[in-house]
Amino acid sequence: MKLGLQIPSFTYPGGTETIGPTLARIVRCADDVGFDSIWVMDHFFQIRSVGPATEPMLEGWTTLGFMAANSQRARLGLMVGGVHYRYPGLWVKAATTLDVLSGGRAWLGIGAAWNEEESRGLGFPFPPLGERFEMLEETLQIAHGMWQGERGTEGQHNGRHYRASRLLNSPQSISRPRVPIMIGGGGERKTLRLVAQYGDACNVFGQPAGIARKYAILREHCAAVGRPFEEIERSTLQFVRVSPTGGDHSQSPSQIVDRFGELADAGAQSVIFSVGNVFETERLEIIGRDVIPQLRDL
Repeated sequence: MKLGLQIPSFTYPGGTETIGPTLARIVRCADDVGFDSIWVMDHFFQIRSVGPATEPMLEGWTTLGFMAANSQRARLGLMVGGVHYRYPGLWVKAATTLDVLSGGRAWLGIGAAWNEEESRGLGFPFPPLGERFEMLEETLQIAHGMWQGERGTEGQHNGRHYRASRLLNSPQSISRPRVPIMIGGGGERKTLRLVAQYGDACNVFGQPAGIARKYAILREHCAAVGRPFEEIERSTLQFVRVSPTGGDHSQSPSQIVDRFGELADAGAQSVIFSVGNVFETERLEIIGRDVIPQLRDL
């Protein structure tokens, strides 16, 4: 089983001046203790499940560049990008740039998005959901074109939402055949179909029975488009509050291993931790010492 870390909050002791050094310390620790990937959200306001909208929130791609400079091994990505925030060519160039500068460690994490409050607040157009899914599919088509060959393709894209006359991508990504694409969300008719057709990984939420259902539906979509199901990494995002012995709304390492063992039995190949109070890096050290070695064998 692969293990990732999502960093959902930049509310750290000491205020704004400490965000940079605290984040650098978190990333270095996660990289050192063995996390396979490190992720940040693609939001501009803090989301309601984490805290009030006024809490600090950093722009995602800029943050990933900073994280690349403070890590050596872990892959880096957005969990996951909101398709309407950037044009397709910018999505691919940003992911390629991160991949080149990090030595081949980028993910392109992308989805249809949901946070209308921040879009309206900062003036981003927020099309209806059906249109956002159309935009997502066109973005994925353009991404596949730009990541072809040595410098993309001379082909064009003439879609409903985007027109591109030359899908040039130079420098090309180090990751081949492309920067891996994670498509977030568990929508059974549209999202998982797009995963089967264009993605290299999915990310779904929920308990073992729920994610097993999502993976079964993904398998059906793969069969429908002629894609081997095994080519797609099956991931799930889970919140964890860890302590040495558990209790007080936290879990011990052995409890986490048991819990994630059930997720593995349900079909998960990768679990991405969202760790409470992640700035207390001793929590990451506990995971690295007492959890990650046991989960590698699942």
